[in-house]
Amino acid sequence: MDQVNPRDQAYIQILKEELVAALGCTEPIALAYAAAKARETLGALPERVHVEASGSIIKNVKSVIVPNTNHLKGIEAAAAAGIIAGKADCALEVLSEVSAEQIQQIQDYLDRNAIEVELSRSGLNFDILVSVEKGKESAKVRIANDHTNIVLIEKNGCALFSLDVTQPEDEHKTDRSLLNLVDIWDFITTVAPEEIKSVLARQMKYNMAIAEDGIHGHYGANIGRVILASYDSDDIRVKAKALTAAGSDARMSGCELPVIINSGSGNQGIAVSVPVILYARDLHVSEESLYRALALSNLIAIHIKSGIGTLSAYCGAVGAGAAAGCAIAYLHGGGLTEVVHTLVNALAIESGMICDGAKASCAAKIAMAVDAGLLGWQMYQHGQQFYAGDGIVSEDVEATIRNIYRLGKDGMKETNEEIIKMMISEKEKCDN
Repeated sequence: MDQVNPRDQAYIQILKEELVAALGCTEPIALAYAAAKARETLGALPERVHVEASGSIIKNVKSVIVPNTNHLKGIEAAAAAGIIAGKADCALEVLSEVSAEQIQQIQDYLDRNAIEVELSRSGLNFDILVSVEKGKESAKVRIANDHTNIVLIEKNGCALFSLDVTQPEDEHKTDRSLLNLVDIWDFITTVAPEEIKSVLARQMKYNMAIAEDGIHGHYGANIGRVILASYDSDDIRVKAKALTAAGSDARMSGCELPVIINSGSGNQGIAVSVPVILYARDLHVSEESLYRALALSNLIAIHIKSGIGTLSAYCGAVGAGAAAGCAIAYLHGGGLTEVVHTLVNALAIESGMICDGAKASCAAKIAMAVDAGLLGWQMYQHGQQFYAGDGIVSEDVEATIRNIYRLGKDGMKETNEEIIKMMISEKEKCDN
C-alpha cells in the first residue's frame, strides 16, 4: 500500500468504507443496532422502549421484513429484534446470529411490551434515538446521519459517549469530493488488481448468492422470476435485470443472506454488481477486467450518491443502475468517452424515480434502473445521445452529476416530506 499514490489510496479506502456487509435492509438494521446497543448499555432486558425516528427512517422501515424474525415488519419489530437477539458488536450484521428460541422471544416481547414510536423533530434526515428503561435504570443510544454513526450513548442521564450531531454527514469518512469521472477512469485502468480484489471478491460472492436465492425462491412479488418468465430468458440483458431484481426480492422479504452494500444500501450494492458480473461471464472477460469493471461501477455509484445524501426521495437505484451500465460499456471495450455518455444518457432517462420506502417494489425499480443503464450504453453504440439542455443534462458529465445532487437533495425534499406524510397516514389507518 505504501507504493500506492494518495488518490489511489483514497479510492481504495472509499471502496473499503462503502462495501461492507449488511444482513437485511439497512434502515431497520440500523434501528436494531441502536436497540441492541441500548440494551447492552442498560445491562438488562428493558421494560419500556421508546423510539424516535426521522421521517425517512420511518419510510424505509415501515414495509420491509426484518430478517430472522419470522417475517415481522416495522420499527417495533426491528427494535425488539435488536433488544432480544442483537449482537451490538456486529453493527449491520447485528441480527446475523438469531436462534429459533430467540425468534419466539422476539414475538413474545412484542406481545408483552408496547414499544412507543415517535416522529423525530430534530430536522435530520437520518436520525434514530432508542431509549430503554428497567425500574429506575435507563439508557439511550442515538444514531445519526449514517447507518452506524453512533453519536450518543447515555446511561442514567450521564453521557458515556457523545459526538456533535451537526457535523457533516461524511466527516468521519474519506473525502468523497475527490471522486470524478476522469480520475475514477484513471484509477480503475491503472490500479494493481490485488489492491481491490479482496473487497470486490466478497461483493461478488455475497451478492450473487442472494440473487441466485431470490431467483429460485419465492420472495415478495417475485419480480426476478416474472422477468425471466415474460421475456427471453437466454438474453443476457433479461438475465441481468432478472437476477438483480431477484436479489432485491429476497432482501426486501427477509432473506437471511448478507449483501455487500454500496452507499449505505444493499439494493444499490446488488444493482452495481450483479449485472456487471453476469455480463463479464457472458463476455468471457478476464478476472482482472471484472474487478476493474466492478470498481468502476461502485465508485461511480458512490460519486452520484455522495452529493444527494444517505436518504432522499430520489431512488438510489437510478445511480446504481447507471453505474452498472458504465461498467458494462467498459466490459465491451468502451473507453472513458463511452462511459461518460452511457452515464449521462442513463441519468437523463431515469432521474426522478421516487423512493417511497423499502419494500417489494424496490426490485421492480432496480430492474428498470438497470435497463436504463443498458439503454444508455446501447444509445451511444448506435450514435445517439442526449445533449446539454435536454432536461437536466448539462455541458459535461460532472455538471450533470451536480444537477443530480441538486435534484435529489434539494429539489425532492418536499416530495420526500409528502411521501412520509402519506405513509404515516396509511400506517395510522392500518393500526386503527
